[in-house]
Amino acid sequence: MMNITSQTTTVSLSALFQALSVAPRLEILLAIGEGEACVCHLEAALGYRQAFISQHLMALREARVLDTRRDRRFIYYQLADRRILDMLCQAGEILGQPVSLQSPQLDSCECPHCSTAR
Repeated sequence: MMNITSQTTTVSLSALFQALSVAPRLEILLAIGEGEACVCHLEAALGYRQAFISQHLMALREARVLDTRRDRRFIYYQLADRRILDMLCQAGEILGQPVSLQSPQLDSCECPHCSTAR
């Protein structure tokens, strides 16, 4: 028999899954992968407008899925816990649709992090 968890735990799990339930947010997480990315990196990688990406990044930060670090005028986003990525990959396997991390061309990204990588 399964042990019933506290209501606080189920509410927290529900909030996490709600934050992850929006397709563009999953795209953002897969684009960040195990590394980090700034908004301009994600804009170049995904083709979405900056404002659209920023709204979703804010929701992911509020859900404590992402952490940030600032370097001058750029804010870099990374997963707060790598197990989130593992969970997404496992969910893809359950669906029979393996999840792969994106390796986009970032020629149009002008941040120092992406410029150095070129």
